[in-house]
Amino acid sequence: MMSSIFIGELAGTASLIYLGNGVVANVLLKGTKGHQTGLLAIAAAWAFAVTIGIFISTYFGSPGAHLNPIVTIAGCVKTGDWSLFTTYVGGQLIGAMLGQLLVWIHYHPHYQVTEDPGAIKASFCTDPAIKSWPFNFISEAFASALIIVALGTFSSIEHGLGPFLVGILVWAVGLALGGTTGYAVNPARDLGPRIMHFILPIPNKGKSDWEYAWIPVLGPSAGALIGAYLLTLNS
Repeated sequence: MMSSIFIGELAGTASLIYLGNGVVANVLLKGTKGHQTGLLAIAAAWAFAVTIGIFISTYFGSPGAHLNPIVTIAGCVKTGDWSLFTTYVGGQLIGAMLGQLLVWIHYHPHYQVTEDPGAIKASFCTDPAIKSWPFNFISEAFASALIIVALGTFSSIEHGLGPFLVGILVWAVGLALGGTTGYAVNPARDLGPRIMHFILPIPNKGKSDWEYAWIPVLGPSAGALIGAYLLTLNS
């Protein structure tokens, strides 16, 4: 099978979304075995999904295994090289859409019987607990900046621990900072599934909330720039 950065990012991000939004579907959709098991289950599975996605992405040809445009943006800012930006982000966005398609197929009977449009949408994309655009933006930007700074410190750690450290980081961010906006902290993770929410034929799905959609894209992107700048202060 062909391997490349694009295929690696696509496969890794698809796996990330399949497992990550899969747990949200398991917790929120009607009639599942994991119904109402809560935030702890969601945060843990998302953390594990990131670790697994890194291994899959690396295996299929992306040694950087970004899985997230903010990692790509920060890397491009630090190096000044944007030549592979579209390769990384294109793979991530398409992978996120593919992963969400897998979630929809996997939980199709439960989507058919779930009547709550909020629960359905939450298994696709994020939504703030309290809609306050300035503070929602700040939540996404600050959490994303922390992720970039933490990732920058991991370079001094033994390489083999990297995927596990990233998983721990995502776990901590989810539990500590995820209560405001659902911690998208990944533009592809939110935008790709939101597009699929808009496209897929799901009963009772409601609106895709495009008015809010810019925050989980631009907020994390701003955080990536902040994080990259902070790292340069100590370089």
